[in-house]
Amino acid sequence: MSALKSVCVYCGASNNVSDVYKNAGQQLGQKLAEHKSRLIYGGGSVGIMGIVADAVMDNGGEVTGIIPKFLDDYEVGHQHLTELIITENMHERKNLMAEKAESFVVLPGGLGTLEEFFEMVTWKQLGLHDKPIVIFNVNGFWDALITLIDHQISEKFAREENRSLFTVATTVDEVIEQLETAPTPSGEIASKWT
Repeated sequence: MSALKSVCVYCGASNNVSDVYKNAGQQLGQKLAEHKSRLIYGGGSVGIMGIVADAVMDNGGEVTGIIPKFLDDYEVGHQHLTELIITENMHERKNLMAEKAESFVVLPGGLGTLEEFFEMVTWKQLGLHDKPIVIFNVNGFWDALITLIDHQISEKFAREENRSLFTVATTVDEVIEQLETAPTPSGEIASKWT
């Protein structure tokens, strides 16, 4: 199964961010559509979330949004997607996003984006999935995160090989290239995950 077949994008839901991040979201959405990749994301219509989804849809792509009932109003659930799935809670949302995706891309975002990234990296470390994870380090946004992980490794709280659980890209083309050249994931989530 190609890592580009369905790509889960984690990103922020805030509209009050620099245009450099909004533009990166728009470019990524356009590229995913061009590569016939289905976008899997959190289902919101605001912030970078909405921008990525709109860009995929505007360029003829397919989008599956997954959002829990209680966030449908808060994050303004997107009503113009290929598919919008309303879940009972956050755990169901995250499980479905991970199951439906063949890879993960982490755009700039807030605490929720960090939580989603660390969950996927931890699950990969534990052997619960083998799907590619790409940090899209727009404008150096994730530099501090990468430094922190390197610090954890240097202080022996994480193993050196943990650095290979994800890759880092600074342009949309690098994101696509890393997904194209990633080892083919099994597409399965280990049963002990849920």
